Amino acid sequence: MGGGLAGAKAAEALRNKDFDGHVVLFAAEEHLPYERPPLSKEYLLGKKQFDDFTAASSAWYRDHHVELQLGTEVTGIDPGAHTVSLPDDTTVSYDKLLLATGSSPRRPPIPGADAKDVHYLRTIDDAEALSSLLTEGFSLAIIGAGWIGLEVAAGARERGASVTVVETAEVPLMGALGREAGEVFAAMHRDHGVDLRLNTTVEEITTSGGTATGLKLGDGSTVAADAVLVAVGAAANIGLAEQAGLATGQGGVLVDASLRTSDPDIFAVGDIAAAEHPLFGTRIRTEHWANALKQPAVAAVGMLGGSQEYDELPYFFTDQYDLGMEYVGHAPEYDKVVFRGDLAGREFTAFWLDDANRVLAGMNVNVWEGLDDIKSLIRSREPVDPDRLVRA
Repeated sequence: MGGGLAGAKAAEALRNKDFDGHVVLFAAEEHLPYERPPLSKEYLLGKKQFDDFTAASSAWYRDHHVELQLGTEVTGIDPGAHTVSLPDDTTVSYDKLLLATGSSPRRPPIPGADAKDVHYLRTIDDAEALSSLLTEGFSLAIIGAGWIGLEVAAGARERGASVTVVETAEVPLMGALGREAGEVFAAMHRDHGVDLRLNTTVEEITTSGGTATGLKLGDGSTVAADAVLVAVGAAANIGLAEQAGLATGQGGVLVDASLRTSDPDIFAVGDIAAAEHPLFGTRIRTEHWANALKQPAVAAVGMLGGSQEYDELPYFFTDQYDLGMEYVGHAPEYDKVVFRGDLAGREFTAFWLDDANRVLAGMNVNVWEGLDDIKSLIRSREPVDPDRLVRA
C-alpha cells in the first residue's frame, strides 16, 4: 500500500530476492511511483523532468510482473481476514502486507488556508502548479522555515520571485538542527534577499474574492503576496493502520527493527515507520528520502520469512542556492555543537555531541568527504575530544 518510492523499492526488493509470487502495488496517484526530493529542488528549478526521478518505468513493472494499480487508494484493512478493501467495494487478499503510505502536508487551522493560490507541496501535481507561478517579479509568501519552505524559497529566488518566509521559531530549522546551525541558514537566505520573519505567527491568510493576497501576522503587520505556500510539516498517513488496530505512536506505526508491525504479517516503511533502532536503543521516525529508499529491502526479507534489522543511520540532504549539505545521525537532544571549517563562508562540518562528548550526528556543508568518518564516530559511541574535532 503506497505508490511512492518506498512502495516501488519494496516491489523491486521482492523480485530481487527471487520471490515469484503475486505482487500488487496500490498507488493513490495516477503517476508512476517517483522520488519526492526533486519536487522542492531540481524540478522546481527546471533542472529535472518527471521521468528523471520516477522509481522505475512502466516497462519494469510489466516485465517483472508487478501489478501496479494507479489511482487506487486502499480504503480498509482486515487483518483477521487478510484482505484490503478498495474504493469499488471489492477486496484483495494478502499473505503479507507492506504499508508505505507516506505522509500529507499539515494544514493549519488559520483563516484562508483553503483559498485559491494557497499551495501545499507533496505531489508532482503540487510542484507543477507552484512551479508555473515562479517568474520574475512574482511574490511568494511561505509559512514555515523547515526544509520544504527553505528549499522552495531558494528555488523561487533563483527564478526571480520575491519571497517572504514566516516562522514561529527563533531560527529556521530549529527542530531539525538547533539554534547554532539554524543561524547559518537564516544568514544565507537573508544574503539572497529573502524577507525572513522569525518569532512571528500567522493570524490569517488574507483573501480577496476567495483568492489569497498575502498574510496577516501576529504582530499586526501584513505581507502582500501573489501566492502562499504552507510548509509547516507533514503528518504520517496512519489512519488505516489505526482502524486496523495496529499499534501506533510517535505519530507513526510502531515497528520493530525488522520493520514488522504489531501484526506479524504486516510491515511498515518510510515516513510512517516508528522503528526500533539497534544502535540508539530508541524508536526513530523520520520523514526522509533515505528511509523510503533503503527500508523496503529489509522489510522484504521479513516478508519472505527471513530476519534482518534496519540499522542505517538517519540521513538527509538539502540543496539551497550554492549550499549543498549532508546530515547523518540522530540528535533530538544534544549538549553542544562544534564546528570545523569556515562557518561564515558556509564550508564546514558540524558535530552534535551529548554531555559525555559522544558524537550523535554530523553535518557536512559544501564539504564532500568525511561522511563515512562521521558515521564511524557515531557508531563507536565513544567519547571524543571536542578540540580535536575542531582542529582535525
